[in-house]
Amino acid sequence: MEELLEQYILDHIDKEGDLLKRLSRDTHVKLLRPRMLSGHLQGRILKMICRMIRPDKILELGTFTGYSALCMAEGLNPGGVLHTIEMDDELEDFTRSYFEQSPYRESIRFHIGDAMKIVPTLDEVFDLVFIDADKRHYCEYYELVFEKVRPGGFILADNTLWDGKVIDLQSKDRQTVGIREFNDLIASDTRVEKVIVPLRDGLTLIWKK
Repeated sequence: MEELLEQYILDHIDKEGDLLKRLSRDTHVKLLRPRMLSGHLQGRILKMICRMIRPDKILELGTFTGYSALCMAEGLNPGGVLHTIEMDDELEDFTRSYFEQSPYRESIRFHIGDAMKIVPTLDEVFDLVFIDADKRHYCEYYELVFEKVRPGGFILADNTLWDGKVIDLQSKDRQTVGIREFNDLIASDTRVEKVIVPLRDGLTLIWKK
């Protein structure tokens, strides 16, 4: 029933564009861990969130093959800029080739390297930050970007239910522990309002007061 319901949803939302469809197919065929790709439903949700926020400046931590970046770029205000940072330099050529095919290529700034080193060099104030990088360092990423988000801006954090593993308190897996610590940090942070949406394996929406 879950698969049928998901297909029903996909049949009743905006279609996946040809470029995104090819990117999804090539990611699944050519790369390991294709599940890291955001995919059709989450991509349309990210675009819709951008339509509602109307951002001029977006920052993404964790590009992978660029699917989510391309979706968010669709929702940028005209003249807006999206910075996206990927640690794995082996993905650079694959991902950049898709950015270069996009009508939004002039809006995308693709950085390869450690976000902890790159973010401090970005002289920008962001309307929206999307965190989807190493789960072990979500708390550090959050503190890193917080002052670069304008009051009234948003931080989105992906995978915050981590396939339900967050409720297994016996798990010592470092990524699971990292997500649990992040969720506890956000729950106690009075500087923000927050909600977890059970989309795929969890998407946390955070609004900076």
